[in-house]
Amino acid sequence: MTQHQQPAPGSHATHAAHTEQHAHRDLAGRDQHDIDDQPAHHAASDAHAKHAGHTGNDGHGDGGHAAHGGHAGHAGHTDRFRRLFWIMLVIAVPVVATSPMFAMILGYQVPGWAQWVAPALGTVMYAWGGTPFLTGAVSEIRSRKPGMMLLIALAITVAFLASWGASLGLLHHELEFWWELALLIVIMLLGHWIEMRSLAQTTSALDSLAALLPDEAERVEGDRIVVVPPSVLGLGDVVVVRPGGRLPADGIVIEGSASVDESMITGESAPVRRDAGDRVIAGTVATDSGLRVEVTAIGGDTTLAGIQKLVADAQASSSRAQRIADRAAAWLFWFALGAAAITAIVWTLVGAPDEAVIRAITVLVIACPHALGLAIPLVVSIATERAARAGILVKDRLALESMRTVDTVLFDKTGTLTKGTPAVTAIETVGTLTADELIGFAAAAERDSEHPLATAIVRAAHDRDVTIPSSTDFSSSPAVGVSARVDGRQVQVGGPHLLTAHSASELNIADAWRAEGAIILHVLIDQQVSGALRLADEIRDESHEAVDALHHDGIEVVMITGDAEAVAHHVAAQLGITRVFAGVRPEDKASRVRELQSEGRTVAMVGDGVNDAPALAQANVGLAIGAGTDVAIASAGVILASDDPRAVLSVMALSRASYRKMRQNLWWAAGYNLLSVPLAAGVLAPIGFVLPMSVGAVLMSLSTIVVALNAQLLRRLDLRPQDADARR
Repeated sequence: MTQHQQPAPGSHATHAAHTEQHAHRDLAGRDQHDIDDQPAHHAASDAHAKHAGHTGNDGHGDGGHAAHGGHAGHAGHTDRFRRLFWIMLVIAVPVVATSPMFAMILGYQVPGWAQWVAPALGTVMYAWGGTPFLTGAVSEIRSRKPGMMLLIALAITVAFLASWGASLGLLHHELEFWWELALLIVIMLLGHWIEMRSLAQTTSALDSLAALLPDEAERVEGDRIVVVPPSVLGLGDVVVVRPGGRLPADGIVIEGSASVDESMITGESAPVRRDAGDRVIAGTVATDSGLRVEVTAIGGDTTLAGIQKLVADAQASSSRAQRIADRAAAWLFWFALGAAAITAIVWTLVGAPDEAVIRAITVLVIACPHALGLAIPLVVSIATERAARAGILVKDRLALESMRTVDTVLFDKTGTLTKGTPAVTAIETVGTLTADELIGFAAAAERDSEHPLATAIVRAAHDRDVTIPSSTDFSSSPAVGVSARVDGRQVQVGGPHLLTAHSASELNIADAWRAEGAIILHVLIDQQVSGALRLADEIRDESHEAVDALHHDGIEVVMITGDAEAVAHHVAAQLGITRVFAGVRPEDKASRVRELQSEGRTVAMVGDGVNDAPALAQANVGLAIGAGTDVAIASAGVILASDDPRAVLSVMALSRASYRKMRQNLWWAAGYNLLSVPLAAGVLAPIGFVLPMSVGAVLMSLSTIVVALNAQLLRRLDLRPQDADARR
């Protein structure tokens, strides 16, 4: 298979092919017929062939990323409201300054030549600046779901008509609301600009999934290999996958053998060996050798397409949540209409029809406080700013609001609770050789390899301050091991095939390590077993604190992973996690979330891989580790820029604090209405008090200031992970 030996120009395999000469070995000792069942000891097999999987990510197709723009609509809305806000702010200045009622409140006279400035520019503001609210109101009427847009449209329309009536002398001069109309439009545009900015998303989950597919596929046509787009592949086609290349479609291996990195799809932390007859998945990476694969699934039938559908379905189903401010606005809309109608009827019945018009219009205008339009957006804006400073990116405010109600946190293992990279966790020696001497010899033999396990061994030597001796005659054999001469002695490092080649036996401790799902490498010096190394995905130090803190708060912690049972339960036991889902594939991860939700739980999912994307989208709150994949980040409502799982506690603290501020602001805004509307309607008229419109307008502005100041208090919240205990 000479076509497997050199990567095609421009392929994703350029760097990976270079390391094929250092390709490593089947490490943990497992029978090939068990590969699909993935029992405990399978998780460690082939792990020493993972190098190319990491480099493969760099080449998954620039075209995929170039297409990112699925959420450009939010960016367009943000630009629209920002532009409108600044234009309307400039126009509002002369409108307010030349408004007779505003001049009366401040005690100055509007010059005669300027008396039509406010009506003219106020009309421009209503027709231009009010368009988003008027069109939004029409949509709410059509959907029969009154909300903020209808409430704002009602207020500015009544203010506009009443102001023209007053300017033309058709209505009482107290009904001139040009200044109030201008301020209302400007403040509401500001609120919606802040809101759209907080909702804007810059990545697309589905685009990121599509980017996992290579840009090109090499199809076998007779004696030729033809480069074609993956989209034209058909069932039964045979494709060549070069070392380090991504599979363009699901299929069956018909020739060759390779360690395949499936971590981006299945969640399995270690590459798995795929030989002739084994199933392979589109988007995965053949790390150390080339393959010929017969295509068995294309288009929408592939595993990757199935994940795309799961993500799309879950995202669509989670986007129907009702906003708190809209519910408040809906109630206030009916409250305003009811209050205005009652006001008009009562004043008419008492024989004051003129006063009935004035009072009813005043109620309708004053019923839409500026504070309500800023109550939520201000809190969200400040909360997201505080979160960003703490390395937390809030993409979905509904996710942030929901985090306070979470009672179950579902952690992905690899790359979330663990570091996602192997580390030497134990050293066993034979005879008089010390652990430092053994790791020194092993590091010397592995130093010329770029494999992740080789890197882990060299790093372990550095961490122990061991001087690594020089080496010569480095060589590597796939699925066997590496060999080099170190200080005149032959040093070999490898898995069970290396032992078989020398008719050697593994150390007794290997059984215990294997039961824990560890990767086992033996070190042979001059063809004699001199020791063994235990390598495993290292648990983050912060994971212990995060799990303990969540348990302290009464929140159940569950771990989910594509790894085998032994690996999963060993990690869970160290962290004190009692409920574990192991050996879980992508479609099952989403179903596991639904299983927890069916138990009445509110679930937050924390993950970092493509395999986590459907579960992140399905969960009540999805939190993506920022160092993870684009698709995981795009599928989540909250992104943790750091790898520190304690940031989950920070998100919970932020959620609780911001929700308190939202409620306080909404109660203040609604409370203003509950008090000012009856007073404006004339409830106290029998005792000689009727709230003047000017006083009501001042109170309206004061309520806005109170809401803004209250939201600013959120800036005092400390979201540093190390302060999680203090926040509790």
